[in-house]
Parts: sequence; structure tokens; C-alpha cells
Amino acid sequence: MGILIALIVMGVSFYVQWRLKSKFEEYSQVGLSNGMSGKEIAETMLRESGIYDVRVVSVEGRLTDHYNPQDKTVNLSPDVYYGRSVAAAAVASHECGHAVQHATAYSWLQFRSQMVPFLSVASQYMQWIIFIGVLLINTTVIPLTIGVALFAVTTLFSFITLPVEYDASNRALAWIQKNRIVNEREYIMSADALKWAARTYLVAAIGSLATLLYYVSLLMGRRD
Repeated sequence: MGILIALIVMGVSFYVQWRLKSKFEEYSQVGLSNGMSGKEIAETMLRESGIYDVRVVSVEGRLTDHYNPQDKTVNLSPDVYYGRSVAAAAVASHECGHAVQHATAYSWLQFRSQMVPFLSVASQYMQWIIFIGVLLINTTVIPLTIGVALFAVTTLFSFITLPVEYDASNRALAWIQKNRIVNEREYIMSADALKWAARTYLVAAIGSLATLLYYVSLLMGRRD
């Protein structure tokens, strides 16, 4: 049963990732009516949000866009940084949404950021601990118990990420609409692109929960 659920979640994840990439490709071909680039949109949103200590930079890769609260940078992939499309507008404003969250001390972002140092260490050992725990399950449940506890924290992190991502998208969409960065048609496309991006995080969270429940069932079965 656990394997079936894992396969279903994996299939849904592949589908959502495929849809996200196809949507990005589609909306990357739609030129923005105001002709602004992703870089220009990001810098405008930051400035109009009263944020002057965040830099907008270009990073290599595709769909590698992210906000780094450590060095206060909005990192945009070349397609977004230089792009003058609906997709570029949606992604650039979304990442700036995270910068606004940081500047306004958005509680869910703060909570997630506080978990990062622990998770960066735990992730290096968690899978090995779980692997050893499964091998030794008939001898002792201690390693698996520790592994499951660590995995539970990563699952919690994935669910905490959801309100952070959805809120960033809502901020982005509200700003680009209010400031007429996009017209009505472009707004609908932007909302659609960000909707599929958010679903990747949702599927990841559900997948993490399904895996956690599987490990818990192993642990509980051994204790019985």
C-alpha cells in the first residue's frame, strides 16, 4: 500500500513539474505589453515597497529563481532577468514577494528561516540513519526512531513552505495588477503560471507526508 501511494505521488509530481515547465515555456513566448524586463520589474517592485538594500542579480540555470535572505538578493535566471514576457513578470514579482516578506518580518518566513540551519545538518545524515534503522529494525528501533523524528521535521518544513510560497504569489499578483504592470489578459496568465509553481510545493509536501507515514508504519509495526 505504501509503495502504491509513493508511486501515485511520484506520478502526480512528474505531471505537475511537466505542466509548470510547459506553462513557463508558453508564457515566455507572450511579450509583456509594457516591455519591461524581469530585472526592471523586480527593481521597481522593491523600490515601491520601500526596500533599498536588496540587489537583483542574474544566476545560471533554468527555473533557478529564488530569494536569498542571507545576502538579500533576488536571484533571477537569465530567462527571467532579461526576459520581457508574462512568465518573467510573474516569476520576478514572486521572488520580490519573498523580499517583501523578509522586510516586513512575515512570521511564516521567519519560522522557516529558523529551521534552515538544523535541516541543513540533519539532511546530511537523515537518510543514512533511516537506512541503518530499517536494517536493524529487528534488533533495535532506536536508529529508525531518530530517523523518523528527523524526517518529521523535514516534513513540517515542507508544509511551512506552503503559506510562504502562496503568500509571495498573492503579493506579486496584487502588486502587478495594482501598478498596471500587466493587462487583464497577462494577469490571468501570470496567475496561472504561479498557480502551477505553487502546486509543485504542495505535491512535495504531500509526498513527504506520505513517506513519513510509511516510515511510521514500519516503526509502529515493529513495536507491536
